[in-house]
Order: sequence, then C-alpha cells, then structure tokens
Amino acid sequence: MMSESSSFMKGMILGGIFCLVMSFFGTFNSGSHSEGHEHLHHHLKPLSKDELQKLSESQMTDWTLQVRVYCLIMVTPKLLVHWATANDTWSKHCDKSVFYTSESSKALEAMDLQEQDEWARLRKAIKHAYENAGDLRWFFVARPTTFAIIENLKYLVLDKDPSQPFYIGHTEKSGELDYVEYDSGIVLSYESMRRLIEIFKDEEKCPERGHALWKTSEEKQLATCLQYSGVFAENGEDAQGKELFNKKSISTLISDSMGQNPADVVEACCSDMAITFGGMSQSQIQVLMYGVYRLRPYGHDFHDSLTFLPPKDSDND
Repeated sequence: MMSESSSFMKGMILGGIFCLVMSFFGTFNSGSHSEGHEHLHHHLKPLSKDELQKLSESQMTDWTLQVRVYCLIMVTPKLLVHWATANDTWSKHCDKSVFYTSESSKALEAMDLQEQDEWARLRKAIKHAYENAGDLRWFFVARPTTFAIIENLKYLVLDKDPSQPFYIGHTEKSGELDYVEYDSGIVLSYESMRRLIEIFKDEEKCPERGHALWKTSEEKQLATCLQYSGVFAENGEDAQGKELFNKKSISTLISDSMGQNPADVVEACCSDMAITFGGMSQSQIQVLMYGVYRLRPYGHDFHDSLTFLPPKDSDND
C-alpha cells in the first residue's frame, strides 16, 4: 500500500508540473504568432524635418486637423490624487479624454465599469472607446501615473494611416511575445481597435478570464490578442533612435544619466520629442506640466512647421 501511495503521489506531482509547464506555454506562446502572419516588429519614427519641408502648406494643415486622439485613462479610487492630477493637467490636451474606473467616485467624473479585474476592465474600456469615438481615429491608453505630451504623439502618427493596424509604445519581450509596456502608454489605431473588438469575441484565443494557473498582466494579454489579430508591437523612436515612450519618470532617467553619462546628462537622457514618462508622482506631473507647457523664454521662436490646435472649448494650457 505504501508503494502504491508513493507512486500515486509521484504521479500527482509530475502531473501538476506538466500542467504548470503547459499553462506557461499556453500563456506566452499560444498568442505569440498570429495564424498566417509573420512576425513584423518595427521601430517607428516620425517624419524628419526634411520630409516635413516637402509637404505643401495645405497638406500639413489637413494632417494636423485630422490627427485627433481619444485618451483612455485607467483609474481606481486608490489612485484618486493621481486621477485628479491627470484630469487637471495633460489629459486636457487630448481631443477626448475618458477616465475609466473600477468603481465610482463622488469627487471626480469617470466611466464606472464596475469591474475589479484589470484585464476585464481594460477590455470594457476599449469597447466603450471604440463605440463612442465618433471621428477620432487614434487611441491612447494610459495610467494616471503617466505624463503624456499629446502634441508629440500626434507628430509621431502624423503620416500614419489609422485604417492600418498600429500598436505603438515602449516594447519589451517576454519569451516569443513582443508587447508594449503599459506604464509608458499604449497607442492604438482605429483598425487595431476594430480587430480587438472582433478577437474579444473569441474566448479561445482572447479569453476575458485567463486560462493559465497564474495571472498574466493585462499588457501581455492585450499583446497576445493583438498578435492573434495580425497586429504587432512597434517601438516609438526619434530620428536618433532614442525612446519616445518612457516607462520611468524623468527624474529617474536624469539620475540614471548622471551616473552613466556625467559629461552629457541631458543629451544622453531623453529625446527632445519624448511622448511619455511613467511612474510619476502627482507633484512631478505638475512640475513637468509647468516646464512643458507654461515656461517660455521670451522672444524665442521654435520655428515649428506644424501647429496642433487645442480641442474645441478646451481650457488646456
């Protein structure tokens, strides 16, 4: 009996290990390759100054009016201070901004999705944004701890066609899966949103509640569903190859640069056309808002070729 019991326990343990391994591969490999699609990882860059100069004035005007952004800002009552700060600062530069929350708050207006699970809540937010986008064709998903310069985002996608599938940000790799870091913000085109809505209906490829034995982050689940739809992560970079989407705060990036490149701290730190900084405190967001939008050297002209007008009736800076 002891021998039979021992064999049974060994079988149970081996079976459990096998299930864990299969669950692991099911989480990271099953969605890493879309059926019939090759892996298409790109390094996405904005138009160069030379390319801009070749555009006619009417073409530039048309593009700046057409590039409009719907911001999905995912919040919870636990992040009420960050929520209020994002509401009062950079989100005003979105053409439309909606705060999606796990539960309502009397202090601030938001779309109450009545969902505690982060992945299920993100799915509901994406569906709501897609159905209520109107003529907006670019979507930006962010946490309230992220600071975003929406005008730089518009510049990045200026010549990109939103009827094509784009999934842009700061890319990372997990096994065979390339995904965009949530903390640095996620950019999706209208076509990518459309494909997501379709793949959400397939519980086998894109389940609302994960099948794995452990919880997978929503950024990886989103990437898996997108890859099944033939949409692949693209890393946003400037002309010099510097990151446009940053998962770290600007103070952390500068501190890192001071230690690694003390002779040229600013140049080695960040892109002049950076779009996001993640992991920001509310006071850091306020300070960065002041530096980006309010502080101006008197009499200095930046000679920008384009002008992105603020949303109608906006009280942004």
